Amino acid sequence: MKKLILVALLSACALPAGAFAQGLKVGTIDMNRAFKEYNKTKDAETKINDAKNSAKKEYDDRADSYKKALDEINKLNQQLEAPALSADAKTQKAKERDEKIASIKNMEREINEFRQTREKQLQEQAVRMRDGIVKEITDVVMTKVKAANMDLVFDSSGVSLNGVSTVMFARPDMDFTTDVVTQLNKNAPAAAATPAAAATSAPKAAASPAAASPKKP
Repeated sequence: MKKLILVALLSACALPAGAFAQGLKVGTIDMNRAFKEYNKTKDAETKINDAKNSAKKEYDDRADSYKKALDEINKLNQQLEAPALSADAKTQKAKERDEKIASIKNMEREINEFRQTREKQLQEQAVRMRDGIVKEITDVVMTKVKAANMDLVFDSSGVSLNGVSTVMFARPDMDFTTDVVTQLNKNAPAAAATPAAAATSAPKAAASPAAASPKKP
């Protein structure tokens, strides 16, 4: 009798869970892939790289000016060590050297401040762009979720604290990443088309493999 009661209780507990699981509509999205294949991500990377190159050029120009100023100070020190230098000339050159030393110290401080400021600006710019792109992807995902009346959606690119995929298994038909990427890129310029799409639209009688291969930068 007790055994029958126990079985009945277990069955009663299992049925709602089973019924709930059967009624769920689950989907998966590879957010990492969606982020990489979104045409705006490539545009953002280009803008960030351009900003980095511009900052590096400005930094290099400042560093070159600093090096020239340092060379001038070293030359003045060598001239001051010349035995034939008169007292008046030595006084004048020592004054000139001290002024350059004070100037180069200010230059050094400005270079360090410039580097720190630009690094912070570049980091903030990258974060703003990334957050904006993630929001746009998320908005498209939520639109798809609502249209398909899904109950749960998992990010198949996510990993746990142990470095293990949070989605151990999911049927391929649950994944709607391609739909999301297609929606994101529907208004992309022709030049921003994905490699797969470009290959599909390209004529078969194209150039030879050697001519078609990309040049190394």
